[in-house]
Amino acid sequence: MSADVLEQARPRLSALDRILPLWIGLAMVAGLLLARFVPGLSEVLARLEIGGISAPIALGLLVMMYPVLAKVRYDRVAAVAGDRRLLVSSLALNWLVGPALMFALAWTFLPDLPEYRTGLIIVGLARCIAMVVIWNDLACGDRDAAAVLVAVNSVFQVVAFSLLGWFYLTVLPAWLGLDTAGLDVSVGQIALNVLVFLGIPLLAGFASRWIGERRRGRAWYEERFLPAVGPWALYGLLFTIVLLFALQGEAVTSRPLDVARIAVPLLVYFALMWGVGMLAGRLLDLGYARSTTLAFTAAGNNFELAIAVAIATFGATSGQALAGVVGPLIEVPVLVGLVYVSLWLARRWFGIDPRATTPSENPEPELTNEVRS
Repeated sequence: MSADVLEQARPRLSALDRILPLWIGLAMVAGLLLARFVPGLSEVLARLEIGGISAPIALGLLVMMYPVLAKVRYDRVAAVAGDRRLLVSSLALNWLVGPALMFALAWTFLPDLPEYRTGLIIVGLARCIAMVVIWNDLACGDRDAAAVLVAVNSVFQVVAFSLLGWFYLTVLPAWLGLDTAGLDVSVGQIALNVLVFLGIPLLAGFASRWIGERRRGRAWYEERFLPAVGPWALYGLLFTIVLLFALQGEAVTSRPLDVARIAVPLLVYFALMWGVGMLAGRLLDLGYARSTTLAFTAAGNNFELAIAVAIATFGATSGQALAGVVGPLIEVPVLVGLVYVSLWLARRWFGIDPRATTPSENPEPELTNEVRS
């Protein structure tokens, strides 16, 4: 086996990764306990906002995203951007299928609850630009492709969010003889959201690789630097989950039946979007890594944007805001589960072990999950 192959061989899953569901479960419980036993904590966290963006959650997401984006080999991005099948299928899933599916599910499961229904439709419009990078990385997806798809969908988000919100909340319901609603959100607010949650970590990741490789070489960067910063992705994820449950724990625990009703269409949505994405990748012969990336970028949603828009438009105590809050609380455990489904399908559908095969055995771009302790 050549030195290059040995350098890029998949590492074994770390102890931290192997019990990831347990860590996430503990983070959820910790957040709920904080909300229950620390009076006023949720109000304090809610006040820590800058331009409508929660500063503590922003910090957690930035810490989570930076190590993953630092691992991207940006010299491969042009090759990924040239894959029209991947780009077109991602745009179609995110901007045609996703919003339409959430609209249909919201009206099917919540016809008598207009506030929650509107909140779900807003969640469906906010395409993921943050947590998707870590779900993709844990599932050994193509992180170079993930960076490209997230960037492309972010541009579309700035341009299309308000227009699609108007269409799905006002125009289409009127055509169908259903109740209508309005959505007041500025392009500037969406652009700020994209800048914070994608622009900052993406710039930091690119700068790290460019400076590190120029000064110390690729071998040092990938063998010394990345293993040192890698665990911070999961630390940031767990910190963010604790904050989310602490911030909204009281609202969730005080209205369990409402949360259950909101959760059902969300469960269906995440499962269908992920499944359609994986199947599309399989039918398009994209290979395991890019099929997985396509699936997770289609299934994930930008919960911070959805919550911010719902609160700004309808108020912090509104049903629309609660629906936005329930979104990530359901998304996190569901997509963690789908990480393991992806790894199982790698063997069943694609005939590879993404954590054990080498580039010579699997010609796709690097799939390595380097988030390790």
